[in-house]
Amino acid sequence: MKQSTDHTSPLARLLFSVWAPTPGAMRGWALASVVVNAGITVSGAVVRVTGSGLGCPTWPRCTPDSYIPVAHPEIDPVNMAIEFGNRLVTFLVLVVGLACVVAATRLSPRRRSLVRLAWLQPVGIVVQALWGAVVVTSMLNPFTVSMHFLLSIGLTAACWALYARAGEGDGPAVRLVHRDIVRLGHVLVAAVFALVVMGVVVTGTGPHSGDMLATRFDFDIETMARVHADLAYLVVGLTLALAFALHVSGAPRRARRAALLLLAVELLQGVIGYVQYFLGVPAALVTLHVLGSTLVWIFTLRAVTALRTREEAVSPQPRAKAVTA
Repeated sequence: MKQSTDHTSPLARLLFSVWAPTPGAMRGWALASVVVNAGITVSGAVVRVTGSGLGCPTWPRCTPDSYIPVAHPEIDPVNMAIEFGNRLVTFLVLVVGLACVVAATRLSPRRRSLVRLAWLQPVGIVVQALWGAVVVTSMLNPFTVSMHFLLSIGLTAACWALYARAGEGDGPAVRLVHRDIVRLGHVLVAAVFALVVMGVVVTGTGPHSGDMLATRFDFDIETMARVHADLAYLVVGLTLALAFALHVSGAPRRARRAALLLLAVELLQGVIGYVQYFLGVPAALVTLHVLGSTLVWIFTLRAVTALRTREEAVSPQPRAKAVTA
């Protein structure tokens, strides 16, 4: 007997996974959205550390008379290419976000929770793009640049929520651990977010502004770096407490592994942070540190969502009709 071979092209299979998605394909697209949103935060860091923030000095055009890079006497072509490349990544993020919307809409049976979460992506990406115009017109004001990064962090959280819900049912949330451990997880999320915010303040005060014309926060960089380090110690301490509580309480293995993996990512990020500090904040390590901060955020969300689950929603049974003689 001859074995049948699938001659469908990879592109056709990809499109089919959007138009006629299985639950697994839906979750795959959600994971892809997490990856591309993390990727654009890194590409944004490359723009900043290479001084390419105003490589395309206008928006939505790259130059006043062109949407694509063209020779300009006042702009380094390398900086222009890097900034334009970052703008192109936005289109990739948008395509993946729209694929999530279509897949969630076409999924059978349709789940409104997934559709609502999926729509957060294209809406958020449009907001990000419009905010990009503010960043350019403000000449890379550190506040606008910081908000640009924090919007990416928010979008990444929405993407992770879609990924987590795509692997669950639509029933009410069910705790897998004691409620105090869940509260500890929520405190950890708040602490990590504060750490990220402090990180963008440090960046907005430090040397990598994105362009020579960009302004900086008027803070003492040493003080900001120390506060950032103190928050990092707090986050590591909370993660240790979470991992210990999960271990002694006999929590599910998935939750224990998620906490330990988060701790490993945090420690690696701490090593990168100290090395870049003592080496004078080299550009390559700053980019790596931005990737690390994004991963810490994602793995924090992973650790917290592992503390609960959702079962399939139970449809109400129809009432039996009374039988009359």
